[in-house]
Amino acid sequence: MDPLQGPLQYLKGVGPSRAADLQRAGLSTIEDLLYRFPTRYEDRGHFQTIASLKPGVAASVAGEILSCGIRPTRRPRFKIFEMLVRDRTGSLRAIWFNQPFLNDIFHPHQRIILFGKLELTSHGLQMQGPQYELTEGIEGDEGLEGTVEGTEGAADRDPSTIHTGRIVPIYEKTGQLTAKMQRTLVHHALQQLPAELPDPLPPDVRGRQHLIERRAALEAAHFPPADASVAELNAFRSPAHRRLIFEEFFLFQLGIVQRRRRADAERKKHTIVATEEIRRAIGKVLPFKLTNDQVTTIREIVKDMERPQPMNRLLQGDVGSGKTIVALMAALVAMENGVQVAFMAPTEILAEQHFFNIRRLLEESRFRLTLLTGGTPARKRREILAELAGGSMQMVIGTHALVQEDVAFRELGLAIIDEQHRFGVLQRATLRAKGLHPDVLVMTATPIPRTLALTTYGDLDVSTMREMPPGRQPIATTVRPEARRDDVYRFVREQIEAGRQAYIIYPLVEESAKVDLKAATEMADHLAQDIFPEFRVALLHGRMKQDAKDRIMGGFARNEFQILVSTTVVEVGVDVPNASVMVVEHAERFGLSQLHQLRGRVGRGAHKSYCILLYQYSITEEGKARLKALSETTDGFEIAERDLQLRGPGDFFGTRQSGMPTLRVGDLLRDHALMEEARREAVAALDDPSQAAALTSLVNTSWEHRFGLVGIG
Repeated sequence: MDPLQGPLQYLKGVGPSRAADLQRAGLSTIEDLLYRFPTRYEDRGHFQTIASLKPGVAASVAGEILSCGIRPTRRPRFKIFEMLVRDRTGSLRAIWFNQPFLNDIFHPHQRIILFGKLELTSHGLQMQGPQYELTEGIEGDEGLEGTVEGTEGAADRDPSTIHTGRIVPIYEKTGQLTAKMQRTLVHHALQQLPAELPDPLPPDVRGRQHLIERRAALEAAHFPPADASVAELNAFRSPAHRRLIFEEFFLFQLGIVQRRRRADAERKKHTIVATEEIRRAIGKVLPFKLTNDQVTTIREIVKDMERPQPMNRLLQGDVGSGKTIVALMAALVAMENGVQVAFMAPTEILAEQHFFNIRRLLEESRFRLTLLTGGTPARKRREILAELAGGSMQMVIGTHALVQEDVAFRELGLAIIDEQHRFGVLQRATLRAKGLHPDVLVMTATPIPRTLALTTYGDLDVSTMREMPPGRQPIATTVRPEARRDDVYRFVREQIEAGRQAYIIYPLVEESAKVDLKAATEMADHLAQDIFPEFRVALLHGRMKQDAKDRIMGGFARNEFQILVSTTVVEVGVDVPNASVMVVEHAERFGLSQLHQLRGRVGRGAHKSYCILLYQYSITEEGKARLKALSETTDGFEIAERDLQLRGPGDFFGTRQSGMPTLRVGDLLRDHALMEEARREAVAALDDPSQAAALTSLVNTSWEHRFGLVGIG
């Protein structure tokens, strides 16, 4: 058995209660624990003399306990544990609040290491709540509660310390699992490991990449040697980090490359050809001249569709770049070749909007299309299902309702999935399975930064549309503090009096959804009664029933309401050309790409459009950077790159459903060069007959669980 797969209950100090804490933190095996790496490192290995200490600076000191004990205070149940420590140059006071158990751990004349920040008090220099480690006389498992061990290669240091007196790993606290507990458990786990571990990296790859052994890398990543560079460690650039990041990326790329090769080996049941006659028929449907980007993208898609292998293409385009028209062209090519098309959108509002727009464009064509959502009446639904199964209905536009078990097609040839990162990977795979290797086109209005497109979506071909169709108005974006609210309202009134409409967006976040929803509801009432009594104000939020949402959105589109107060449910795809103003409340609470998506709801008509970002004074520096970036550019691709830099890849889509890998040590932005190197090595390894079988088996047994992915598209 692989020693890394052993359960954590085998570790010293892990009883049923701690095992449950670890399980809640996602840690079940030794591997889970050892591959949860420190977030940073502190150099606690250089002891200073007490006489040299300065206020405001963190330092490590080693000395002898002169006296210690609990000091009562006037406040009931509030106790202070106080200690006086001396070295050859002087003495230092340390205090801990409400930790009476320390009275059982510390006694005069014990040797101790302290690490903490110094403060100047009326009693002299003091450390409040420092990290501590006894360097002699420790028995049992006190380390799990907060003792410290480990300094190698220095005189007067105890080699068993792990929490002070060395370069110390700092772990993120999770639930009841503190950094100290993790440090001690990792120390126990490493001590139990054999001298050699099974290595997923082939020896020739390790040699070419100059990578250290796996066990040595794990040891050095958690407990670096005394001569390691703290700067390198904190930049994740140490030899141990490079080895472990490369290992993770190599395994990830093995799966991506293998998945791509499996897709290339599939063959479609049907054949697609784009004849001159079909091109002319499609040209008649077009209501306007296409942009150069649209023409290029359609060529790429049709070329894919004509291949015997199924298409797997990601179409990314900025807000308003005309992706739906491109998708319709692909649908027409498929239908002209006698196969059916399914078009899946993330919300009923968006599905209906696509349906009405596409139905208008196809009015003169011979093709039949229908709408299937959760709100479709049962009788109508039965009719639609019969027509899809019989083949008399060529195209269906819908929501998650399309992936229900009883939905069947006579011959599904093309699946189009809009706003693909909003669907769970299983839903996308289910839609695909309804055809015999259909072509798949996934679309997103969240431009994928190049770093992610090359790596995470390595099993998809990517088309990019940046050019805006003629007639799209540029959006003027301004950032305003809370103090300018009256000016903002005056501007909104002027726009509505000129015949326009306005969105006022309120943030609704998962952790405080009830509070946020109450605030949005109160804001709508306040605007309707106190600020804009002469206009009609409506409220739209995600907790509403679907028919209520549709009624509100439809009324806004018909200008029955002049102001729509909304949570972020209007973020994707809603098209109201007369809405020319958007005010975003608490703009500092939104991500950069999300703000850009919201902004794209205005600027869809012939009138100049405006986006006003209102922020509170408690805004962080990162929040200021986000708002500044948005006011400086309307280019979604530039915004996506900045958002990635500000937030990191883990937050870019905001959900594990997005198809983003769950990485333990690598960072897609920071380590992109290593990812590309790992891809080259993965391709070469799978091409080597002596390695391919073992690596394929490794991917098949652990890849999906390891990276949290099932499939994209």
